[in-house]
Amino acid sequence: MRKKIVAGNWKMHKDLAETEAFLGRLKEQVMPEEVSIIVAPPFTNLQHAFQSLRDHPVRVAAQNMHQSDKGAFTGEVSAAMLKSVGVETVILGHSERRAHFNETDDLLAEKVNTALGNDMTVIFCVGEELKDRKAGDQFEVVQNQLEKGLFHLSEDDWAHVVIAYEPVWAIGTGETASPEQAQQMHQFIRQAVTDHYSETVAEAVSILYGGSVKPANAKEIFGQPDVDGGLIGGAALEVESFMEIAKAFIE
Repeated sequence: MRKKIVAGNWKMHKDLAETEAFLGRLKEQVMPEEVSIIVAPPFTNLQHAFQSLRDHPVRVAAQNMHQSDKGAFTGEVSAAMLKSVGVETVILGHSERRAHFNETDDLLAEKVNTALGNDMTVIFCVGEELKDRKAGDQFEVVQNQLEKGLFHLSEDDWAHVVIAYEPVWAIGTGETASPEQAQQMHQFIRQAVTDHYSETVAEAVSILYGGSVKPANAKEIFGQPDVDGGLIGGAALEVESFMEIAKAFIE
């Protein structure tokens, strides 16, 4: 059975004191056993988050990493550095990294290789912009992102890959893809993995939806047959809303 995952991407939010307060409240919550819960704080708070959650089922992920093992890359962080502070999961290819930091599909393929080479789990983001959807090109865009970013991997590598579909037009805009639109793209992604690899690989990979998920719409979105959870942005910054979303699978 595919893992159900709810991951909170904090982006550039929460200093150390705010992180401590959030994690303190989070640890007071009753965690749904059926759902893998992940938080992705900023780099400065990763070690603290890992130490705070060391004996807790919630996992910690990084929001990015560099493709090189080491070198003269001022301001960057390597996979080995992340692992040295207990972080074994990394988000790669987020639409904001693609748009604001010019991360290309070829670069992301390098990052994926480095992460997997360091025994990390990758949450790999794909998704179309509004202009792509208006032109009817959303499936071609996502197919290209999958082919260039992931389809060079071996079947064994896919045990350490999670896909997150982000309709870019629904991130931080208040717009949300309908449950039917989310299912349509998730089904397309799963079929693309089936076509390139096998049904066995495709049925094992978790595909998350990331685009303005809230407590009010989580249950309906997560109820779609090919939606295995969410990569949550704004609603992950408050413990109560984050936990409501995490519990949407079981309520």
